[in-house]
Amino acid sequence: MDLAERLASVRDGTPPDAGSVRAMVAAAVDGSATRPQLAAWLAWVFRTGMSDDAMVALTQAMADSGRRMDWGDVPTIDKHSTGGVGDKVSLVLAPLWASLGRSVPMISGRGLGLTGGTLDKLEAIPGFRTDLDADHLRKQLREVGCFISGQTSELAPADRVLYALRNETSTVPSIPLIVGSILSKKLAAGVGTLVLDVKVGSGAFMQSVDRARALAEALVRVGLGAGMATEAHLTAMDRPLGLAAGNAVEVNEAVACLRGGGPADLRALVLAFAGPGSEAALDDGRAFACFERMVVAQGGDAAWLGRPRDPSGIRRVVVRANRTGLVAKIDAGSVGRAVFGLGAGRASAEEAVDPEVGVVLQTALGAKVQVGDEIAHVLHRDGRGLEAALAHLDVGIRVDDMGPVGALDLIVR
Repeated sequence: MDLAERLASVRDGTPPDAGSVRAMVAAAVDGSATRPQLAAWLAWVFRTGMSDDAMVALTQAMADSGRRMDWGDVPTIDKHSTGGVGDKVSLVLAPLWASLGRSVPMISGRGLGLTGGTLDKLEAIPGFRTDLDADHLRKQLREVGCFISGQTSELAPADRVLYALRNETSTVPSIPLIVGSILSKKLAAGVGTLVLDVKVGSGAFMQSVDRARALAEALVRVGLGAGMATEAHLTAMDRPLGLAAGNAVEVNEAVACLRGGGPADLRALVLAFAGPGSEAALDDGRAFACFERMVVAQGGDAAWLGRPRDPSGIRRVVVRANRTGLVAKIDAGSVGRAVFGLGAGRASAEEAVDPEVGVVLQTALGAKVQVGDEIAHVLHRDGRGLEAALAHLDVGIRVDDMGPVGALDLIVR
């Protein structure tokens, strides 16, 4: 069966089998499939889905499309989130685990759609590099205990091709494509144990609990099928995690958490993933010290961390409560759309993000506020996206007499 026949088969509604998936991955890497052909294949896979065997084949083929990292007999652990608004857990968890003696090779991605990207956040730190080569990664893992970097040119090159096209073709929420993208990078990075944070709610790719659970279960089945110890947890993304959504503002909040403070929900989720003994490492400075070492090892300016600053061109607009009552809703999707329009997100892989814009909430779900109290600060650059951002926040933040009804638990059971 040639490429055209494989495309026609999926177009006509037949889910691709393992052999067809491997052929498409090979064609994506060697260039024999054009961008329009790959875009069409992604769209049709979005509609038809894949069997578990095909998802395992997709994951392994993408991992095998380049070099696999080998850490020898060093046991490794990694965490990956499916993405959300204000989700900066990885920035805290990697150095926290490393401070407890674990080895954390974290290969991360950039923002897709409304969800922020770990690499975009870290690149808000002046000089921080996410394009490290294999030798640097190996040395840093040995000396620091963790790294957070992007894919090298040798790691899962097929995923880089498909990852960019998923955003452009609106196929990001496809379970098979999410599974293949996440797990192929982890296999290629030599991860031994993978902990997955599957977000659910208006600010996540999976907005229903049933859909998120289906993704979590698929990730675990395919991860185990590909030979990697895998566990997954569902966590709330009906409201933002923490108070800050953007890039630099999320780094600031992660630093606060690493220093033993920060928002209660962020700290609670980090500790739930980190396991026994982790609370002390946050509170006594070990985790932050490890984060500083990671920043320096990756070329970043550690003195920038937590430093008060007034970025050039950035202005602040204060959103105030229009009535007295309880904060009944802070919709993650609305906050995400506001932040995206301000310039913190990207519509295509080639687009740059603005590291300094964002939204910093001044209240939390369920809190009591008086009319005129500050609800949020909107950080904008010369008015770009400001009007739309304010409109999104007006819809997404509600104060009433009843307070939140039907909010998800932080960790969804």
